[in-house]
Amino acid sequence: DIRYESVIKVFVDLYDKGLIYRGVRMVNWDPKALTAVSDEEVIYKESHSKLFYLRYYIDNVDASDPARYIVVATTRPETILGDTAVCVHPEDDRYRWLKGKRVIVPGVGRSVPVIMDEYVDREFGTGALKITPAHDINDYNLGIKYGLESIDIFNDNGTLNEKGAQYASMDRFACRKQIVKDLEAVDLIEKIEDYTNKVGHSERTDAVIEPKLSAQWFMKMEDVAKKALSVVEDDTIQFHPAKFKNTYRHWLENIKDWCISRQLWWGQRIPAYYFTIDGRTEVVVAENADAALLKARLQYPDARLAAGDLRQDEDVLDTWFSSWLWPIALFDGIRNPDNEEINYYYPTDTLITAPDIIFFWVARMIMAGYEYQGTMPFKNVYFTGIVRDKLGRKMSKSLGNSPDPLDLIARFGADGVRMGMMLSAPAGNDILFDDSLCEQGRNFNNKIWNAFRLVKGWEVSETETQPETSKVAVQWFEAKLQQTLTEIDDLFTKYRLSEALLAVYKLFWDNFSSWYLEMIKPAYGAPIDKVTYDATLGFFDALLRTLHPFMPFITEELWQALTPRKDGESIMVARQPELKPFDQSLIAEFEHAAELITNIRATRAKKNLSPKEALELQIVGTRENRFDSVVVKLANISAMNTVSEATAGATTFLVGTTQYAIPMTGLVNVEEEITKMEAELKHLEGFLVGVMKKLGNEKFMANAKPEVVALEQKKRSDAETKIATLKENIAALKK
Repeated sequence: DIRYESVIKVFVDLYDKGLIYRGVRMVNWDPKALTAVSDEEVIYKESHSKLFYLRYYIDNVDASDPARYIVVATTRPETILGDTAVCVHPEDDRYRWLKGKRVIVPGVGRSVPVIMDEYVDREFGTGALKITPAHDINDYNLGIKYGLESIDIFNDNGTLNEKGAQYASMDRFACRKQIVKDLEAVDLIEKIEDYTNKVGHSERTDAVIEPKLSAQWFMKMEDVAKKALSVVEDDTIQFHPAKFKNTYRHWLENIKDWCISRQLWWGQRIPAYYFTIDGRTEVVVAENADAALLKARLQYPDARLAAGDLRQDEDVLDTWFSSWLWPIALFDGIRNPDNEEINYYYPTDTLITAPDIIFFWVARMIMAGYEYQGTMPFKNVYFTGIVRDKLGRKMSKSLGNSPDPLDLIARFGADGVRMGMMLSAPAGNDILFDDSLCEQGRNFNNKIWNAFRLVKGWEVSETETQPETSKVAVQWFEAKLQQTLTEIDDLFTKYRLSEALLAVYKLFWDNFSSWYLEMIKPAYGAPIDKVTYDATLGFFDALLRTLHPFMPFITEELWQALTPRKDGESIMVARQPELKPFDQSLIAEFEHAAELITNIRATRAKKNLSPKEALELQIVGTRENRFDSVVVKLANISAMNTVSEATAGATTFLVGTTQYAIPMTGLVNVEEEITKMEAELKHLEGFLVGVMKKLGNEKFMANAKPEVVALEQKKRSDAETKIATLKENIAALKK
C-alpha cells in the first residue's frame, strides 16, 4: 500500500532527523473519544457560565487578623482539587504583603505557595489566579517555571480519579455542582456572577475539551513552517482570494509543535517499538517489526532480544499526517523519489479546497513538499466557499442539516444543482444553501434545451438569400461572443469562476436567446437561409463548449445532437473556442438599437397599442446605425424618418443623446394621455422637490459620502430630463 508505506517511511525519517519526539506535554483531550486532538481540531464556542469567587485563607494567620484570606475567581471550581499555587502580579499593591506566604486551598485543606508573576492580568477577577498545572496550559507553563507539583485529578473519560478525594468517580460537571454546594455550606464562596467566555469543544465529538498532561508523539514545526510561510508571502504559491494569506500568516507565525498521535481504534499505527533493558523502557523507531528488532539488537548487542521482546506503540497517527503527503504519495514520490510520474506531474498546478482546512491540510502539504521534493506541491490554491444552512451553520453529517444530493439531482438535475451552486459561490465566500439556487440552475438548463429545440426545428433553405437583419445579427453575435470569451478568459486567470459562469449565462440567456434568435427567426412557416443557419449552429457549438466546464451533462448531450459526430468524439476533449479580435463599435451600435427597441415596446405597453400595429419612428436629428433593419423587424416599424422636429403630439424619448418620436395621431385618446402625463408630471415635480431639499441641506452635503451625493445629483438630473420631456409632450398634445 503506497499510502501506508509512505507515511511510515516519513515518520521514521523525521524521527531520525530529530523532528519527531515523544514527551509528556499538555494536550487537548477529548473525554468522549478518549484521544488527544490538535489545536486546530478545537472549536471555541461562546458559553454562558458562572464566575465563582473562592476564599483562600492565609496559612498560619491568627483567626483575629482581618486579612485572613484572599479571593480568587475561577470558572472551574472542580479543579481546585489539583491546585498547587496561587499567583498574583508582583506590582499589584493589593498583594505585595503576600510575598513568601502560603494559602489553604478551599475545601481541600492543602497548603500551597503564593507566587508572583507578570503573567497575571490584574484587571481580571480579583487579580489573583489559582494555579492547576495538570489542567491548564498556562498553569502548566507556570508550574514548570516555578517547579510546582502537577496533580492530575481526571480520568481519561472526564470523571475524577482517586486524587479527587470524596468526589472520585464523579463526572467533572456533576463534581462542579457538588463542590460549589459544599463550599457554600462552609462559607468559602464570596460570590457567584454570570460570565460569558469561550469554551473549547472537540470538532469530532463536540465534547468539552479537557487540557491534560499526556505522553504523546509530537513533530517540531518551527523550522518547517518558516519556508511554508515565505513562499505564500512572496506569491510563489498564490492564494485565491488573497485575503486568506492573512489567516495563513497568523497561524504559521504562532505555530506550536504538532501532536501527531491519537488514541483511536483505527488509523496508521505509529512505528515505534518498546522493550525493556535493565528495568528501563527503551524505544526504537523503524518501518516494520523486523527492522525495529535489528535496530534494538545493534543498540543492545548483549541483551539477546527476540521478536517477542518488542511491543509496538498502540497509538495511531493523526489522519492529517497521512494527508499532508498527498501530492507526493499520489505519484509514489516518497518510496520512489525519482520515478517517471513524480517527475512529470509534480508540482501540480491548482489545489481546490475549503478555507476551513487551510491549517490541517494546505499548510502541511506545502511543508511536506519542500521537505521531500524541495519545491512547492502546487502553484495556486483556490478556496471555495463553505456551504451553510439557512441558520449559517456549516453543513455536516453530525448536525444532519445537509440535503440529500441524490434528491436534489432528482428534482433539479445534476447540471441544475451544479450550476446553481457555482453561480452563487464567489471565491472564498460562504453559501447559505437554498433550494432556489438549484431551481435557477434547472431553469437555465430548460432555457438551453428550448433554444436547441427551436434551432433544430427550423426548415433550412439552400436557395434563400440571407436577409439584412440576419447578416448584421451574425456579425454582431460573433463580436459579442468574442467579447465575452475574452472576459471569461481573464476571469479564469483570476480564479473568479462564478463570475465567468455568470458571463456565459448572460451571453446565452440575454444575448443569444433573447436577442440573436429573435433577430434571425424566420417568419412563421418560412424556412431559414443556410448561411444564417450554419452560423447559428457554429455559435451554439461555441456556447456549449464554453458552458461545458460548468454544465457537463446537458452540453455533452446537445453537442452530440447538434451535428453528426464521429465515433469517440466528445465535447470533453473539444478545444475551447478560439479568441479573435472583435468590432467593439458594432457591439455599441447594437446596444443603442436594443435600447431603442425596448423603448418602443414600452411605449406600446404604456399606450395600450397592439404589437401587430405598425408604428412610424421619427429620428430627431441625424445618426447612423447598422441595426435599423433589426429595429424595423423587432419593433414592427412601418417607416423610420429623419426629421428636424418631432410631430406635434408625438411621444418622445431619448436613447443616449438621440431623440426619437412616435406620432400618436389616431392611435390614442388625447385627453386620457394628457391626464396621465400631468399625473406623472406632478409626481416627478414632488420627487424633485425632495431631492433638491436634500442637496440644499448643508449638513447632508458636509457629512454624506461622495457616492451618496453623486446618486442624489443623478436623481435630480434624471427627474429634470423627464419633467422637460413630459412638458413638451403635454404641450404638443394640447396644440
